[in-house]
Amino acid sequence: MASVLEALMLLSFGLSWPINALNAWKARTAKATSPAFLALITFGYVAGIAAKFVGGNVNWVLWVYLFNLVALIVNDLIYLRNLRLDAQAGR
Repeated sequence: MASVLEALMLLSFGLSWPINALNAWKARTAKATSPAFLALITFGYVAGIAAKFVGGNVNWVLWVYLFNLVALIVNDLIYLRNLRLDAQAGR
């Protein structure tokens, strides 16, 4: 049951990342994005993945962590793209 609850928590966070990525893509600016926030969340997911291995509790929930991490990396890449667009526009 603990794994199911952990996965539900991860899914609730994880479903927001594709929505955020789409909004950031459409906005075409990095002004409303906090790089510190993205870095902290990325660190949290990496720590959660590491905890699975260190604790010897590698199970199917690891895939949910990885999905979230990939979605977050996509957000990071869109942030970098938007930074470049901001620089080009002189914002």
